[in-house]
Amino acid sequence: MSTQEYDYDELGLLAGLEIHQQLDTATKLFCNCPTHRREPVESARSFTRYLHPTPSELGEIDDAALEESRVDRAFTYLGYDSTCLVEADEEPPRRLDDEALETTLEIASLLDATTVDGMHVMRKIVVDGSNTSGFQRSALVATEGEIQTDEGPVGIEDLLLEEESAARIAETDDSVTFGLDRLGIPLVEIGTKPDIRSPAQARDAAARIGMLLRSTGKVKRGLGTIRQDVNVSIADGARVELKGVQSLDDIEAIVREEVGRQVTLLDIAAELDARDASVAEPRNVTDVFTDTDSGVIAGAASVQAVRLDGFDGLVGREIQPDRRLGTELSDHAKRQGAGGIFHTDELPAYGVTDEEVDTLRAAVDADDEDAVALVAADDDVAARAIAAVADRARTATEGVPEETRDALQDGTSRYLRPLPGAARMYPETDVPEIRPEPGDIEPPELLTERVERYQSDDGLGEALAEQVAFGQFMPLYERAVREGVDPTFAATTLESTLTELRRDDVSVELLDDAQLLAVMQLVESGDLAQEGVNEVLTTLADDPDLSAEAAVKAAGLSGVSEDEVREAVVEVVERNAEQVEAEGMAAFSGLMGEAMGALRGKADGEVVSAALREEIQKRS
Repeated sequence: MSTQEYDYDELGLLAGLEIHQQLDTATKLFCNCPTHRREPVESARSFTRYLHPTPSELGEIDDAALEESRVDRAFTYLGYDSTCLVEADEEPPRRLDDEALETTLEIASLLDATTVDGMHVMRKIVVDGSNTSGFQRSALVATEGEIQTDEGPVGIEDLLLEEESAARIAETDDSVTFGLDRLGIPLVEIGTKPDIRSPAQARDAAARIGMLLRSTGKVKRGLGTIRQDVNVSIADGARVELKGVQSLDDIEAIVREEVGRQVTLLDIAAELDARDASVAEPRNVTDVFTDTDSGVIAGAASVQAVRLDGFDGLVGREIQPDRRLGTELSDHAKRQGAGGIFHTDELPAYGVTDEEVDTLRAAVDADDEDAVALVAADDDVAARAIAAVADRARTATEGVPEETRDALQDGTSRYLRPLPGAARMYPETDVPEIRPEPGDIEPPELLTERVERYQSDDGLGEALAEQVAFGQFMPLYERAVREGVDPTFAATTLESTLTELRRDDVSVELLDDAQLLAVMQLVESGDLAQEGVNEVLTTLADDPDLSAEAAVKAAGLSGVSEDEVREAVVEVVERNAEQVEAEGMAAFSGLMGEAMGALRGKADGEVVSAALREEIQKRS
């Protein structure tokens, strides 16, 4: 990953964010199916669809949808015992979920955004298979908000409420399998204005929005429940949408690498202009490779090539770490079903000989200053792929193309599709207009304010208070304290004990809030020693169908009487009589651990401590 920094003001960097956050509602946005993720049920229904783009009300077809449809693939959807006809797109959507709308209005208030008078659900054409209907339902809820960052305010363009897409499970060249558990989960999309002027501010803005979202206590947590898209442009470049940034820590690298990519593409375009570069029409060069030793080319039905006039040495120019202009051309070929491309900046290689390169150059009339790109595949795929390569090469002579790209974990990106346009949106006729009532919404307490309250009211240290406030168990902590559980015990159980068990490979994710609360309440009532919590939670994780009380019994940790505590302590002291006589109370620390071990968490530490001190004093 590159660490190079630029003068972003001089380059005219403009960046904006699109934050997509799943809401933690009981049911989906337009049906009553549950929103929790799970494995598909083999006995449940599955079905296969083929999707095609449709014109908008004005008769236009969106470029992104059209390109996606050129790759002919079957989409299979795996159902669940709860899968309904709405999810399968076999009946109209039901009424928009009230809980999702209420949470979205809370988010609007935190963003200082103005709620619309009337919400109109729209259909957004999506033909990549991620929606059974071929479109995603989306509604504008609020506009014109603002958040603060260390480098100044960032405007909020819009806040939308929409349905989540289906989860991709498996993929081959001609088919994709999706699971329907994620499809239809309520999702908010927050779009900022292009007010961001540096990679650091982009991260700061995303962190601020994430904090506001979590402040509601009504958003899902965990991998894949929040996604960040970043729009980046520089003054002489173009707007590029970078999709699917999973981690907050990746945002700075993504913005920095995209700036570097655009700077390099502009340099390449300037060099191509100086060389009076152009792109010829593709040609069939299959005969050149009749006796080739290159395995990839030999196994192909057709080899198509295109002469890139004046491109020699530039196709191999690095534009991002381990990615070159040739990689960009290859991405476009792959979108048409090809495995990639070869080009003369990297040949001879891959089994292609010097003689074959010379013959190839002659076949397409290439001079020394020219480059040649070729695709080997089935007839139709090769023809489509080389045409896409030629189109992208022509764009390289102009500068930076507007497009949507897939954000990769190393900070680089790859081509996905053209930028979508307005032609993909049209009204949803099955959902009536909704009149939101923002006046009834009470803005939630911010997480930063909770940290201060947990310190002042609950007596937590700053680090623990921040862990709880920003952690996934914040709502459960609040409930536990309301129901009488000691705040420090509740906080350490949820933030430290569970982390410790997870590191020991205990499946704590199987424990639900009710079980965790019940265990904490058993400690509070004196029916379980605090020292036995780890073992009880481990027992519950091994058998989630148990109640907390049954888990205590199964773990052999039912409470013991004071007489039984005393008896166990006396045994420990007598077993170590010589040490007690020699060290007196200094022996306490070592014997305390032995006594607790003998009782296996059945007794509270304070009770054991008091009995042990008394027995040592008797013998000192």
